[in-house]
Amino acid sequence: MPTNESQNIISTVADYGKRLFSFIRGRVNTDEDAEDILQDVWYQLSNQPEAGAIEQIGGWLYRVARNKITDRYRKQKDVLIEDLSYEDEDGEINFREILLAESFSPEEESLKKLFWDQLFLALEELPENQRYVFVQNELEDRTFQELADETGENIKTLISRKGYAVKHLRSRLQNLYQEFINY
Repeated sequence: MPTNESQNIISTVADYGKRLFSFIRGRVNTDEDAEDILQDVWYQLSNQPEAGAIEQIGGWLYRVARNKITDRYRKQKDVLIEDLSYEDEDGEINFREILLAESFSPEEESLKKLFWDQLFLALEELPENQRYVFVQNELEDRTFQELADETGENIKTLISRKGYAVKHLRSRLQNLYQEFINY
């Protein structure tokens, strides 16, 4: 008979398996890569000494999945620029992987510098409160809860501000993204 801890893990896999796979699959090139990463996530969960004590299991799973995706990209040697960006559930382009990826050639380094320069120019066009939320959440990897505690703002307000920032940046950087893809 399975232990209570095993039952919790089995229940978590049943509850989050399909959604987590879809989340990962949208960020990697193949089903096989997504399956490998998902298996790594489940393995990490099963090795947690106090898995039942994780308060926000969904958030924890998605954070681990994001980290595993990032780790996979960092380990690859022949990384294409289009492999480093992806569209999220809202169809928004995520350039974080481009910005933080290692460069293996002068051309890649030059493209990355160009992208950083354009990103910062686009960020300067944003209102201060939108820019702050975007930078803190996306580039500094801080949670909305941390930002809410720091600023005293409602989490929904912060999410809304980031949404406006993302829409602006997506629009502003769309042409550059196309140039990267066609490079």
